[in-house]
Amino acid sequence: MNDMTVPNPSTATRVPPPAPLGMLAELTHRCPLSCPYCSNPVDLEKRSLELDTEIWKRVFSEAAAMGVLHLHLSGGEPTARRDIVELTAHAVKVGLYTNLITSGIGVTYDKLKELADAGLDHVQLSIQDALPDNADRIAGLKGAHEKKRILAGQVLELGLPLTINAVIHRANIENIEALVNMALEFGARRVEIAHSQYYGWALENRNMLMPTREQVMAAAATVERLREELQGKLVIDAVVPDYYARLPKPCVGGWGKQSLNVTPQGKVLPCHAAETIPHLVFDYVTDKSLSEIWEHGSAFEAYRGTSWMKEPCTSCPRKEIDFGGCRCQALAITGDPANADPACSLSPFHAKITSLALKAADSGKTDYVYRSFGGVEGRPKVQITRNNGAPV
Repeated sequence: MNDMTVPNPSTATRVPPPAPLGMLAELTHRCPLSCPYCSNPVDLEKRSLELDTEIWKRVFSEAAAMGVLHLHLSGGEPTARRDIVELTAHAVKVGLYTNLITSGIGVTYDKLKELADAGLDHVQLSIQDALPDNADRIAGLKGAHEKKRILAGQVLELGLPLTINAVIHRANIENIEALVNMALEFGARRVEIAHSQYYGWALENRNMLMPTREQVMAAAATVERLREELQGKLVIDAVVPDYYARLPKPCVGGWGKQSLNVTPQGKVLPCHAAETIPHLVFDYVTDKSLSEIWEHGSAFEAYRGTSWMKEPCTSCPRKEIDFGGCRCQALAITGDPANADPACSLSPFHAKITSLALKAADSGKTDYVYRSFGGVEGRPKVQITRNNGAPV
């Protein structure tokens, strides 16, 4: 066989996907908090596996060249990286809008000022509850809430826009109005009221986190009322829990359509929880360029568009709106990522998700499995390998 490549007629005229709008850079899984709803995988990546500074800078340059607009610097806690200022400065230099997603713990004023001076555009701060003691219990760290309050003031002092992110679940759903008022007090321009999505650690804690349908409906009414009352003062974004939905959300705006994630060790994912789908093969930025992975990576192609669908999605008029919903949720609840998202009322598995929601909400369990590098006791460890089969 010679070295000449014969074009495949089926791919020769293939139209490449549009450039992603956003990239989530998971710089590290290290974090001072242990939130039981964390969307990071149960098997967290160790510091020794993290990409070095120069590789991250190359990835940021490649992202900008592709047309990525928004770069979300995340983790874990991204400021645990000693090179966070250098990475931010480089991202700004290549033209990316930079959003620091932080726990607010361990971020000194001097470090925050360095980031602001480097050109950081925005800070997104997580808040666990409006009640300090309960917030600390959820976060798994005493005194965490007060540190967040202090950081919020420093963000404002430095003139940086602030978004407050509050993950909602059984332990804080009654306090949504207080959380919104706290965001106002902190000087935030935006607050995200985001119900817990059950992947990663949240799936492990589903019986401890799931609110009742009545609580969810009351929370939705509260959010709508507050939006009207605070119009022009505060933007309120809301993410509803899929387990009580009638229609699915488009997974990250459509699988492989608008965004991508890069893990601490450089694995490129179509969505945060994609690693839960066992048959997918993921590429690494250490082996291929970001654009090559985005355009041709098998994991991105697996559920991009609508050709992979089966009924009832195939004939659904909404298939170009929600793109079949969440593949990871379909896997977690039905065992097959190609099934219709059970959050959809037309899915043959819809009754299963509503049953799980009822059972979890009525469980009465309150003892969290906290996020840790030890994983969940009794869970078999996942062997992480590169595409060439070599263990990491």
